[in-house]
Amino acid sequence: MNHRTFLTFVAPSLLAMLLLIVFPVVSVVLQSFHAQHEQVMEVVETCGPFGCNETTSVNQEQTLALREAKPLGRFVGFENYTNRGHLAFSEMGEAWRTSSGWGDWWSKVMNLPFYSAIIFTLTFTFIVTPLTIVLGFSIAIAVNSASRAIRGPLIFVSLLPFIITPLVGSLVLFWMVDARGVLGHAIQAIAGNPDLSVKASTPMMWIMLMVYGIWHAAPFAFVVFYAGLQSVSQDADEAAMIDGANRWQRVRFVTIPHIMPLVTFVALIQLMDNFRVFEPLISFSAEAHAQSLSTYIFSDLGGETRLLNSAATTSLLTVVCVGILLSPVLVRTWRDFKRA
Repeated sequence: MNHRTFLTFVAPSLLAMLLLIVFPVVSVVLQSFHAQHEQVMEVVETCGPFGCNETTSVNQEQTLALREAKPLGRFVGFENYTNRGHLAFSEMGEAWRTSSGWGDWWSKVMNLPFYSAIIFTLTFTFIVTPLTIVLGFSIAIAVNSASRAIRGPLIFVSLLPFIITPLVGSLVLFWMVDARGVLGHAIQAIAGNPDLSVKASTPMMWIMLMVYGIWHAAPFAFVVFYAGLQSVSQDADEAAMIDGANRWQRVRFVTIPHIMPLVTFVALIQLMDNFRVFEPLISFSAEAHAQSLSTYIFSDLGGETRLLNSAATTSLLTVVCVGILLSPVLVRTWRDFKRA
């Protein structure tokens, strides 16, 4: 293939990447180094029969003219990254100097919005991702071992959480854990407390959000692992059986090494997907108990005052966090590729 044919072939993809990825990212980077213009204030003197009074008001014309002249806002450099809404360097230093212990320091850190959001996001990601892989692999092993007569219905039931829209699925679970719901009544009966409410407890709300995350993502892992199980060498499995290996030993020493590249793939996808957790927090109305980086960006973009600069800064910090999080998986994938 000559260079002209190659460029003609890849040009549409390159153009789409420039328009949909590169230009938006550059725009977000520029936006993160600016802050909104301050309103132009003016002193207005009004006189009446009993004297004159001075009042301070916003000069709308000058404010609008300033925003039109510099739509990105005023340049502030890295101030958006270091202020209280994000990395909070001064607040973190003050908390470290004045805290009486780890508990006091932790409570102060959790009061900082960005750190509160990233702590929940990382907790959700590191708990949901491995449990999703384990559950998906277990379901794939069980379905693959089932008889052909019931394998079809089992696959259909296993895929239901993946078919249901995330917003609808999280709403259904939210209604079930309500005090009037099935799970809500069951939890109250187990705890022996008729006044117990999942919605009023921060730890229980975190647990329910993670339960939903595992329930919704497990079918994806199941599909990938089930497809991989179809390519496992039956000769190797039968040879291990003849050598006296039991079911667990065959899975451990034959099946798992064969599908390990798929484990890496599922982990990569789930890490990216779980790090942007958003729908369950909105459906569960869990803003008072938990906030992710995605909901933090959403809150900056909502309301009458849209904090575009803050949202852009949080978005870039999220990208950096995702890059750091994925680096071990990407390094492992690259080493496996070079070894092959």
